[in-house]
Amino acid sequence: MNHLPLIIKREYFTKVKNKSFIVMTFLSPLIMIALIAVVAYLSQLNNDKHRTISVLDETGYLEDVFQDTENTNYTNLNGLSLEDAIVLVKEKEDYGLLYVSKANSLDDIEGHVKFYSEDSPSLSIISGIEQRIEKRLKEKKLELDGVSMAQIEASQTNIDIAQESFDGQKSSKIDNVVKLAFGGAAGYLLFMFIIIYGNMIMRSVIEEKTSRIIEVIISSVKPIQLMMGKIIGTSLAGITQFIIWVILGGVLMFIVSAIFGIDLAQVQSPQQEMVNQAMQAGDPQVMAENLITAISNLPLLNLIIAFLFFFIGGYLLYSSLYAAIGAAVDNETDTQQFMLPILMPLMLAVYVGVFTVIEDPHGTVSTVFSFIPLTSPVVMLMRIPFGVPLWQQGLSLLLLIGTFVFAVWFAAKIYRVGILMYGKKPTYKELFKWLKY
Repeated sequence: MNHLPLIIKREYFTKVKNKSFIVMTFLSPLIMIALIAVVAYLSQLNNDKHRTISVLDETGYLEDVFQDTENTNYTNLNGLSLEDAIVLVKEKEDYGLLYVSKANSLDDIEGHVKFYSEDSPSLSIISGIEQRIEKRLKEKKLELDGVSMAQIEASQTNIDIAQESFDGQKSSKIDNVVKLAFGGAAGYLLFMFIIIYGNMIMRSVIEEKTSRIIEVIISSVKPIQLMMGKIIGTSLAGITQFIIWVILGGVLMFIVSAIFGIDLAQVQSPQQEMVNQAMQAGDPQVMAENLITAISNLPLLNLIIAFLFFFIGGYLLYSSLYAAIGAAVDNETDTQQFMLPILMPLMLAVYVGVFTVIEDPHGTVSTVFSFIPLTSPVVMLMRIPFGVPLWQQGLSLLLLIGTFVFAVWFAAKIYRVGILMYGKKPTYKELFKWLKY
């Protein structure tokens, strides 16, 4: 008799009715949104901080370089000595003092610029000051060479290369950003799903094994059915939890933004800030048009279907290996020696996807790793937005399914012997012996 549906149902309801599962399902989004809100609030406070920077320029070249901004004011202290300027800045508790000492020529100014402050200044503040000084000195040098500001401005040209395939399909630089965003999100989501719920399957097997419940269950159920039921049931519980996280997280983000007035978009890395500045530098209308074009160029139907198949196939493949590890050991401490061979292909896949696919999605490295079953779920999902022939996707999926079937057979062999073994930490040599039983 096929007991698989009953096992799946039992595993699913055992997980979703567990108190810790319920608590973490609803508590995790609250903690995550709270942390994001706190970071956003602190970032917002930092961005709203008002700074006053005093400038003492003994060269006279930089008098009108520094213009006040929304959060930064510049005060000229020309005529004061450096010692008096430092005392005045300390008394006023200004953010800092920019001092440019006398120089014989424009070429010598480079070593005559110092910034005095009580604490270490912000990297963005220093970088902004450096860029303004560099721009002014460049303009001054050109003026000394007889080039006027009008000529300098007239000589500046912005080039935005139009991109088009041989078939006439238009694209732009932002296409790669959109494709990388989708591929990266899909690969990272699969990576995290495997880590979180693969460990859940492994712990579930260890708990049943140590409590000796497994000895009763195995008397009436085939090991492979028990293992598949555990994998599928736990996966469905994980999907349920993930859907609740997405819905609850979205609602909480809206509530935090609407009621407390915290802009969660304030949470961004320096790299994101640079991307935003680069996008703001262009024409907003052109950027919007390029973004729409980039999204329309994506093979959306292909992406959705491939995502489902590769996501499910990759997760089931790794879940069977996690279940085999859980059956082979008596506690989580003993799992460490077997975890590295599983985690290494996952980390390698993410590395190849991030550093290779974006640069050359159809190169040898990207193509090869998109066919290797242990890395193909991540790498192929990152390649598909760049346009992958259907035959390559089909071949990669067949190899993934075939490896999954082999992994289930392999894991079932270990599972059948390992779930009844106690008190001994198995070695790789013993695991291979179990395959012959």
